[in-house]
Amino acid sequence: MSLPLEGLSAIVTGAGRGLGRAEALELARLGAGVVVNDYGLPGRDGSGEASATPAEEVAEEIRSTGGSATAHHGDVSDFAQARDLVELAVSTYGKLDILVNNAGILRDRMVFSMSESEWDSVIRVHLKGHFNTTHFASVHWRERSKASGAPVYGRIVNTSSEAFLAGSAGQPNYAAAKGGIVGLTTSTALALAKYGVTANVICPRARTRMTQDVFAGFAEPADSGLDPLAPEHVSPLVGYLASPAAAKVNGQLLVVHGGMVAIVERPRVAAKFDTSKEAFSYDELDAVLTPHYAARPANETFAAAEVLSLKRG
Repeated sequence: MSLPLEGLSAIVTGAGRGLGRAEALELARLGAGVVVNDYGLPGRDGSGEASATPAEEVAEEIRSTGGSATAHHGDVSDFAQARDLVELAVSTYGKLDILVNNAGILRDRMVFSMSESEWDSVIRVHLKGHFNTTHFASVHWRERSKASGAPVYGRIVNTSSEAFLAGSAGQPNYAAAKGGIVGLTTSTALALAKYGVTANVICPRARTRMTQDVFAGFAEPADSGLDPLAPEHVSPLVGYLASPAAAKVNGQLLVVHGGMVAIVERPRVAAKFDTSKEAFSYDELDAVLTPHYAARPANETFAAAEVLSLKRG
Protein backbone atom coordinates (compact mmCIF):
# COMPACT_ATOMS: atom_id res chain seq x y z
CA MET A 1 0.00 0.00 0.00
CA SER A 2 1.47 3.35 -1.00
CA LEU A 3 1.93 6.18 1.46
CA PRO A 4 -0.17 9.38 1.08
CA LEU A 5 2.81 11.54 0.11
CA GLU A 6 4.85 8.95 -1.76
CA GLY A 7 6.62 10.48 -4.74
CA LEU A 8 6.13 14.03 -3.48
CA SER A 9 8.75 16.47 -2.27
CA ALA A 10 8.45 19.02 0.51
CA ILE A 11 10.16 22.00 2.09
CA VAL A 12 9.70 22.69 5.78
CA THR A 13 11.20 25.94 7.06
CA GLY A 14 12.30 26.36 10.66
CA ALA A 15 12.46 22.57 10.83
CA GLY A 16 15.50 22.17 13.06
CA ARG A 17 13.49 22.20 16.28
CA GLY A 18 9.99 22.16 17.74
CA LEU A 19 7.01 22.33 15.43
CA GLY A 20 9.03 22.40 12.22
CA ARG A 21 10.96 19.29 13.22
CA ALA A 22 7.74 17.40 14.04
CA GLU A 23 6.23 18.50 10.72
CA ALA A 24 9.28 17.43 8.72
CA LEU A 25 9.30 14.02 10.42
CA GLU A 26 5.57 13.57 9.75
CA LEU A 27 5.85 14.45 6.06
CA ALA A 28 8.74 12.01 5.72
CA ARG A 29 6.75 9.31 7.55
CA LEU A 30 3.96 9.82 5.04
CA GLY A 31 6.41 9.26 2.18
CA ALA A 32 7.62 12.70 1.10
CA GLY A 33 11.21 13.60 0.39
CA VAL A 34 11.93 16.57 2.66
CA VAL A 35 14.22 19.56 2.46
CA VAL A 36 14.81 20.50 6.09
CA ASN A 37 15.42 24.23 6.36
CA ASP A 38 16.70 25.93 9.50
CA TYR A 39 19.01 28.90 9.91
CA GLY A 40 20.19 27.44 13.19
CA LEU A 41 20.22 30.57 15.33
CA PRO A 42 20.55 29.65 19.02
CA GLY A 43 18.38 32.49 20.32
CA ARG A 44 14.62 32.43 19.82
CA ASP A 45 14.93 36.20 19.28
CA GLY A 46 17.11 35.57 16.24
CA SER A 47 20.36 36.26 18.06
CA GLY A 48 23.64 34.36 17.91
CA GLU A 49 25.64 32.66 15.20
CA ALA A 50 23.85 30.63 12.55
CA SER A 51 24.55 26.89 12.54
CA ALA A 52 23.95 24.07 10.08
CA THR A 53 23.62 21.55 12.92
CA PRO A 54 19.84 21.67 13.65
CA ALA A 55 18.85 21.16 10.01
CA GLU A 56 21.50 18.49 9.47
CA GLU A 57 20.42 16.58 12.58
CA VAL A 58 16.76 16.44 11.55
CA ALA A 59 17.66 15.43 7.99
CA GLU A 60 19.82 12.63 9.38
CA GLU A 61 17.00 11.59 11.72
CA ILE A 62 14.73 11.19 8.70
CA ARG A 63 17.34 9.27 6.72
CA SER A 64 18.03 6.96 9.67
CA THR A 65 14.44 5.71 9.53
CA GLY A 66 14.57 5.06 5.79
CA GLY A 67 13.25 8.40 4.60
CA SER A 68 14.72 10.87 2.14
CA ALA A 69 15.91 14.27 3.35
CA THR A 70 18.45 16.96 2.66
CA ALA A 71 19.36 19.96 4.80
CA HIS A 72 19.34 23.65 3.95
CA HIS A 73 20.55 26.16 6.52
CA GLY A 74 19.73 29.45 4.84
CA ASP A 75 17.73 32.45 6.06
CA VAL A 76 14.27 32.45 4.45
CA SER A 77 13.88 36.18 5.16
CA ASP A 78 16.64 36.73 2.59
CA PHE A 79 15.09 36.76 -0.90
CA ALA A 80 18.06 35.11 -2.61
CA GLN A 81 18.42 32.41 0.03
CA ALA A 82 14.71 31.59 -0.22
CA ARG A 83 15.18 31.18 -3.98
CA ASP A 84 18.14 28.86 -3.32
CA LEU A 85 15.96 26.79 -0.97
CA VAL A 86 13.30 26.21 -3.62
CA GLU A 87 15.95 25.50 -6.24
CA LEU A 88 17.54 22.92 -3.91
CA ALA A 89 14.23 21.09 -3.60
CA VAL A 90 13.74 21.10 -7.37
CA SER A 91 17.28 19.98 -8.13
CA THR A 92 17.15 17.24 -5.49
CA TYR A 93 13.71 15.80 -6.25
CA GLY A 94 12.99 17.06 -9.75
CA LYS A 95 10.13 19.25 -8.56
CA LEU A 96 8.59 20.83 -5.49
CA ASP A 97 5.14 19.72 -4.34
CA ILE A 98 4.72 20.92 -0.75
CA LEU A 99 5.82 24.07 1.08
CA VAL A 100 5.41 24.33 4.85
CA ASN A 101 6.35 27.75 6.23
CA ASN A 102 7.16 27.64 9.92
CA ALA A 103 10.33 29.69 10.55
CA GLY A 104 10.06 32.55 13.00
CA ILE A 105 11.53 34.49 15.92
CA LEU A 106 10.16 36.38 18.92
CA ARG A 107 11.01 39.86 20.18
CA ASP A 108 8.21 40.61 22.59
CA ARG A 109 7.54 44.08 23.93
CA MET A 110 4.55 46.31 24.62
CA VAL A 111 3.86 48.64 21.71
CA PHE A 112 4.96 51.71 23.68
CA SER A 113 8.30 50.06 24.49
CA MET A 114 9.04 48.35 21.19
CA SER A 115 11.97 49.52 19.13
CA GLU A 116 12.00 49.85 15.36
CA SER A 117 14.46 46.96 15.05
CA GLU A 118 12.28 44.70 17.23
CA TRP A 119 9.34 45.44 14.95
CA ASP A 120 11.27 45.08 11.68
CA SER A 121 13.05 41.84 12.57
CA VAL A 122 9.88 39.93 13.48
CA ILE A 123 7.98 41.19 10.43
CA ARG A 124 10.97 40.30 8.25
CA VAL A 125 11.39 36.71 9.43
CA HIS A 126 7.72 35.77 9.75
CA LEU A 127 5.87 37.73 7.08
CA LYS A 128 8.61 38.39 4.53
CA GLY A 129 9.98 34.89 5.08
CA HIS A 130 6.59 33.40 4.24
CA PHE A 131 6.33 35.63 1.17
CA ASN A 132 9.82 34.82 -0.10
CA THR A 133 9.41 31.06 -0.17
CA THR A 134 5.81 31.33 -1.43
CA HIS A 135 6.93 33.58 -4.28
CA PHE A 136 9.56 31.20 -5.60
CA ALA A 137 7.39 28.11 -5.08
CA SER A 138 4.51 29.80 -6.95
CA VAL A 139 6.81 30.73 -9.84
CA HIS A 140 7.87 27.08 -10.05
CA TRP A 141 4.29 25.78 -10.05
CA ARG A 142 3.01 28.38 -12.53
CA GLU A 143 5.81 27.65 -14.97
CA ARG A 144 5.23 23.90 -14.73
CA SER A 145 1.50 24.32 -15.22
CA LYS A 146 1.93 26.59 -18.25
CA ALA A 147 4.46 24.19 -19.78
CA SER A 148 2.18 21.18 -19.40
CA GLY A 149 -1.08 22.98 -20.09
CA ALA A 150 -2.60 21.38 -17.02
CA PRO A 151 -2.77 21.96 -13.25
CA VAL A 152 0.12 20.68 -11.16
CA TYR A 153 0.19 19.37 -7.59
CA GLY A 154 1.01 22.07 -5.06
CA ARG A 155 0.35 22.52 -1.36
CA ILE A 156 1.23 25.44 0.90
CA VAL A 157 0.75 25.26 4.66
CA ASN A 158 1.51 28.52 6.46
CA THR A 159 1.81 29.17 10.17
CA SER A 160 -0.16 31.90 11.91
CA SER A 161 -0.97 32.11 15.62
CA GLU A 162 -3.71 32.63 18.16
CA ALA A 163 -1.82 35.81 18.99
CA PHE A 164 -3.40 37.17 15.81
CA LEU A 165 -6.83 35.68 16.45
CA ALA A 166 -7.21 36.60 20.11
CA GLY A 167 -4.87 39.57 20.39
CA SER A 168 -1.63 39.56 22.39
CA ALA A 169 -0.85 42.78 24.22
CA GLY A 170 2.89 42.14 24.50
CA GLN A 171 3.37 41.00 20.91
CA PRO A 172 2.27 43.73 18.49
CA ASN A 173 4.98 42.77 15.99
CA TYR A 174 4.25 39.03 16.19
CA ALA A 175 0.45 39.47 16.08
CA ALA A 176 0.74 41.80 13.09
CA ALA A 177 3.03 39.40 11.24
CA LYS A 178 0.74 36.46 11.92
CA GLY A 179 -2.29 38.43 10.75
CA GLY A 180 -0.40 39.35 7.61
CA ILE A 181 0.34 35.68 6.99
CA VAL A 182 -3.40 34.94 6.97
CA GLY A 183 -3.93 37.66 4.37
CA LEU A 184 -1.02 36.35 2.32
CA THR A 185 -2.46 32.85 2.49
CA THR A 186 -5.96 33.74 1.32
CA SER A 187 -4.59 35.89 -1.50
CA THR A 188 -2.26 33.07 -2.56
CA ALA A 189 -5.08 30.53 -2.40
CA LEU A 190 -7.12 32.57 -4.86
CA ALA A 191 -4.18 33.30 -7.17
CA LEU A 192 -2.85 29.74 -7.45
CA ALA A 193 -6.03 27.65 -7.43
CA LYS A 194 -6.17 27.47 -11.24
CA TYR A 195 -2.67 26.00 -11.28
CA GLY A 196 -3.65 23.14 -8.96
CA VAL A 197 -2.17 24.68 -5.81
CA THR A 198 -3.89 25.05 -2.44
CA ALA A 199 -2.79 27.36 0.37
CA ASN A 200 -3.99 27.02 3.95
CA VAL A 201 -2.92 28.41 7.30
CA ILE A 202 -2.82 26.90 10.77
CA CYS A 203 -2.73 28.40 14.25
CA PRO A 204 -0.88 25.78 16.29
CA ARG A 205 -0.48 25.68 20.05
CA ALA A 206 2.57 23.70 21.17
CA ARG A 207 5.30 23.62 23.77
CA THR A 208 8.51 24.70 22.03
CA ARG A 209 11.36 27.04 22.85
CA MET A 210 9.33 29.80 21.19
CA THR A 211 6.52 29.31 23.73
CA GLN A 212 8.48 28.32 26.81
CA ASP A 213 7.33 31.44 28.67
CA VAL A 214 3.71 31.23 27.51
CA PHE A 215 3.28 27.65 28.70
CA ALA A 216 5.62 27.76 31.69
CA GLY A 217 2.67 27.22 34.04
CA PHE A 218 1.34 24.21 32.13
CA ALA A 219 2.96 21.11 33.57
CA GLU A 220 3.89 18.23 31.33
CA PRO A 221 2.07 14.94 32.07
CA ALA A 222 3.57 12.94 34.91
CA ASP A 223 2.98 9.61 33.17
CA SER A 224 4.25 8.47 29.81
CA GLY A 225 1.27 9.94 27.94
CA LEU A 226 1.67 12.48 25.17
CA ASP A 227 1.91 16.06 26.38
CA PRO A 228 -1.28 17.91 25.31
CA LEU A 229 1.03 20.66 24.11
CA ALA A 230 3.38 18.37 22.18
CA PRO A 231 4.16 19.44 18.58
CA GLU A 232 3.12 15.93 17.53
CA HIS A 233 -0.51 17.03 18.00
CA VAL A 234 0.01 19.57 15.20
CA SER A 235 2.05 17.69 12.61
CA PRO A 236 -0.68 15.23 11.47
CA LEU A 237 -2.84 18.17 10.33
CA VAL A 238 0.08 19.50 8.31
CA GLY A 239 0.47 16.05 6.76
CA TYR A 240 -3.21 15.96 5.88
CA LEU A 241 -3.23 19.46 4.34
CA ALA A 242 -0.19 18.47 2.27
CA SER A 243 -1.92 15.36 0.95
CA PRO A 244 -4.14 14.62 -2.06
CA ALA A 245 -7.03 14.09 0.37
CA ALA A 246 -7.09 17.86 1.05
CA ALA A 247 -7.56 18.86 -2.59
CA LYS A 248 -10.74 20.80 -1.78
CA VAL A 249 -9.34 22.52 1.30
CA ASN A 250 -8.14 25.92 0.15
CA GLY A 251 -7.80 29.34 1.77
CA GLN A 252 -8.77 27.94 5.17
CA LEU A 253 -7.69 28.82 8.71
CA LEU A 254 -7.51 26.03 11.29
CA VAL A 255 -6.60 26.07 14.97
CA VAL A 256 -4.89 22.88 16.18
CA HIS A 257 -3.57 21.61 19.50
CA GLY A 258 -3.99 18.81 22.05
CA GLY A 259 -6.02 16.41 19.93
CA MET A 260 -8.34 19.12 18.58
CA VAL A 261 -8.78 20.82 15.22
CA ALA A 262 -11.10 23.82 14.88
CA ILE A 263 -12.08 25.40 11.57
CA VAL A 264 -12.26 29.18 11.91
CA GLU A 265 -15.02 30.83 9.92
CA ARG A 266 -14.40 34.00 7.93
CA PRO A 267 -15.40 37.28 9.63
CA ARG A 268 -19.09 38.08 9.44
CA VAL A 269 -20.95 41.39 9.51
CA ALA A 270 -22.29 41.90 13.05
CA ALA A 271 -24.43 44.96 12.32
CA LYS A 272 -25.21 47.33 9.46
CA PHE A 273 -26.47 50.91 9.43
CA ASP A 274 -27.65 52.99 6.47
CA THR A 275 -27.72 56.74 6.32
CA SER A 276 -31.09 58.43 5.92
CA LYS A 277 -29.43 61.05 3.72
CA GLU A 278 -26.96 61.00 0.84
CA ALA A 279 -23.99 60.57 3.16
CA PHE A 280 -23.44 60.05 6.87
CA SER A 281 -22.85 63.05 9.11
CA TYR A 282 -21.02 62.98 12.43
CA ASP A 283 -24.31 63.43 14.33
CA GLU A 284 -26.02 60.58 12.52
CA LEU A 285 -23.09 58.23 13.12
CA ASP A 286 -23.12 59.22 16.78
CA ALA A 287 -26.82 58.42 16.92
CA VAL A 288 -26.45 54.87 15.55
CA LEU A 289 -22.96 53.72 16.56
CA THR A 290 -22.72 55.04 20.12
CA PRO A 291 -25.79 53.09 21.34
CA HIS A 292 -24.58 49.98 19.53
CA TYR A 293 -21.26 49.98 21.38
CA ALA A 294 -22.57 51.31 24.68
CA ALA A 295 -23.81 47.89 25.77
CA ARG A 296 -20.52 46.14 25.00
CA PRO A 297 -17.60 45.81 27.46
CA ALA A 298 -14.86 48.35 26.79
CA ASN A 299 -12.25 45.61 26.36
CA GLU A 300 -14.31 43.54 23.92
CA THR A 301 -12.22 44.02 20.80
CA PHE A 302 -12.57 42.63 17.30
CA ALA A 303 -10.23 39.79 18.33
CA ALA A 304 -11.80 36.33 18.65
CA ALA A 305 -10.82 35.70 22.25
CA GLU A 306 -13.01 32.59 22.44
CA VAL A 307 -10.37 30.61 20.54
CA LEU A 308 -8.29 30.54 23.70
CA SER A 309 -10.90 28.35 25.40
CA LEU A 310 -10.99 25.79 22.60
CA LYS A 311 -10.01 22.35 23.77
CA ARG A 312 -10.68 18.70 23.07
CA GLY A 313 -14.03 17.38 24.24
